[in-house]
Amino acid sequence: MSKIALVDDDRNILTSVSISLEAEGFEVETYNDGQSALDAFNRKLPDMAVLDIKMPRMDGMELLQRLRQKTQMPVIFLTSKDDEIDEVLGLRMGADDYVKKPFSQRLLIERIRSLLRRQQAVETNEVGTTEDTKVMVRGSLSMDPLRHAVTWKGKEVTLTVTEFLLLQALAQRPGFVKSR
Repeated sequence: MSKIALVDDDRNILTSVSISLEAEGFEVETYNDGQSALDAFNRKLPDMAVLDIKMPRMDGMELLQRLRQKTQMPVIFLTSKDDEIDEVLGLRMGADDYVKKPFSQRLLIERIRSLLRRQQAVETNEVGTTEDTKVMVRGSLSMDPLRHAVTWKGKEVTLTVTEFLLLQALAQRPGFVKSR
């Protein structure tokens, strides 16, 4: 049973999401702010965290920054912020996913399951090193298919899934023309 940490200052969200997750068989710990969550994480890390961005005492961005100093556990941002720049910043800081409020609890649960499956595959080396899972390097371009991460000249590049797949298809066979 995976342990999920929910960190949000909205009691209604904490209650409804924790009930849904527990009904799906997850163990859930809830926290009202980033500082209390960080204190608990210093004692024992959960398998993954769902963080609100705007919270008292310590916001989700600062909590994520501190978490990334010691762990790569999956993190989903759950936020009412609607600016694309906030989403980009959160993903660049190391969040694995970003869900905007209001949200579908069923979709959130499936995103949690997906991230936990990926994390488990990486931890148990089930992923194997096939051509589809190796980090591909082409000059200054580096692509990690497992993380959908791209760097160009050492700088991280944020791409949509479609952009990533197009770039990957082109980089796999440089110099060859691709049809639609």
